[in-house]
Amino acid sequence: MQERVHQPKWHTVAEVAQMLGFGVSKTRMLIIEGEIRSVKVGRSRRILPQWVDEFIERRAKEAEDEWPLAL
Repeated sequence: MQERVHQPKWHTVAEVAQMLGFGVSKTRMLIIEGEIRSVKVGRSRRILPQWVDEFIERRAKEAEDEWPLAL
């Protein structure tokens, strides 16, 4: 019998905050501002793992583009 390991399909705001090293309030603000995509499920927000990755990649790209200007 094959053993299945389930990876979470959705993350909570608190989980994403912990992953990014932000507070929950900061993470909620990023969601409200549209920086991190999310969907509303009942009264909660859920974030797909790839949406977290998109946010990180976008921020990294912005930092790379600004790097020479910071010197």
